[in-house]
Parts: sequence; C-alpha cells; structure tokens
Amino acid sequence: MAQIELSGIERTFTLGDSEVHALDKVSLRIEAGEYVAVMGPSGSGKSTLLNLLGLLDRPDAGHYLLEGRDVTTLSADEQATVRRARIGFVFQSFHLVPRLTAAENVALPLMLAGVPAHERTPRVARALKDFGLQARADHRPEELSGGQRQRVAIARATIMQPAVLLADEPTGNLDRHTGEEVTALLEALNADGTTLIVVTHDPAMGGRARRRLMMEDGALRQDLRAGAATSPTAAPT
Repeated sequence: MAQIELSGIERTFTLGDSEVHALDKVSLRIEAGEYVAVMGPSGSGKSTLLNLLGLLDRPDAGHYLLEGRDVTTLSADEQATVRRARIGFVFQSFHLVPRLTAAENVALPLMLAGVPAHERTPRVARALKDFGLQARADHRPEELSGGQRQRVAIARATIMQPAVLLADEPTGNLDRHTGEEVTALLEALNADGTTLIVVTHDPAMGGRARRRLMMEDGALRQDLRAGAATSPTAAPT
C-alpha cells in the first residue's frame, strides 16, 4: 500500500479579478519510508502541495489517499484527528509557542491528543534527550538558538510518532553548519522509517533526497529518482 496517493488534485485561488491555479491536475504516489524533496521556483505550488498533504487545506478537485484512506472525504474534525496522529510538521520559522518552555512545546501535541500527564512526562523527557535538549527543557524559545528552536520543533513534530513528516524550508533560517545538523536529524528519522517530504529552494538539500519532484506553474513537471527523470503519471485509482 502506498503511503500517499494523489489523483487529479486541483487547487485554485482567486486574487482580485484573476484566478491562480496553484495546483493543476497533480497526480503522485509516494511509498512509505520515502525521502522526497519538492522543488521549484516561487509560486510553483510547492507550499500549496505541502499544505494539502498536511490536511491544512482542501483541494477543489481530485482525491488524496493517505495510507489507503480517502482523506478528502473527511470532515474538518476528522481531518484534524488524522493530522494529529499521522502527520508531523517542521517549518522554517519554527512556530513554537513563545510563552511555553521547550518541554511544554514538545508536550503540546500529547496534551491536545489527551495523553495523561504520567505518560507525557517520560515521553517528553526521552524526546528532549534524543535531540540533545535536556539542558534547555525549561527555556523558552527566545532563550534558545535557531538550531535549538528547530530541534524543539522537530521533537514536537515527531512526539506522536507520525507516519509522515512534512518539512517546509527547515534550514532556511539557519546557518550552514546548523542547517547540516538539522538535516542530519531529519534524515535519521527517515532512516528509522518515517516518510520525509521536504520543500526546499536549496539545491544542496534537494540533492540529498532520493527523489525530487520538480514543480512549475502548479504542475508536476519532473519526477527524478536515482538520477533518472520520469514523466509524471497518474496515481492508480
């Protein structure tokens, strides 16, 4: 079973008197455990695609199957449940809650899922240790470096052990050395079986992925695997 199947996905936005086809009949299949980079110029549809994959937006047409389930047919509340349990997000701007400590930020998805405190505490402690953040557990985001903030964000994104991790320019606000450290963390999670989908403008980061999806004008123009380009084909229905 494919992790993700998109078939004929379309998304259009109205800007003033004009319509922008952010996604134009995108069909795509991503297997469980893949490491995929989504690339292309600004306005090519990369972020719109990521938002749809993360159930933060709905397509105007087409179908999205996640682990064999058509999530486009779900209600907003049902999508939120799937998103919380199966999808993790890492953003360029970290999106940490300023008033919460590192430990509290990491614990947030568990709290929202109703996990009791006696279960949350050891899981958060283990996550902080895994990401080298034990000494920063009680620090708020403003007291952390950029790399530490992103590690907190990754710990938070993976605390629920999601099947899919979506990363939008995860190294965009980091210096080169710190960006390499964060990339290594993401790749380690992928090596453990998490499906990793990264939106990036950085050709160096994109080149690390085993598969690159090249977007242009809302369409999937190229699907590059192991050095060989293939034409996009419709996902099976």
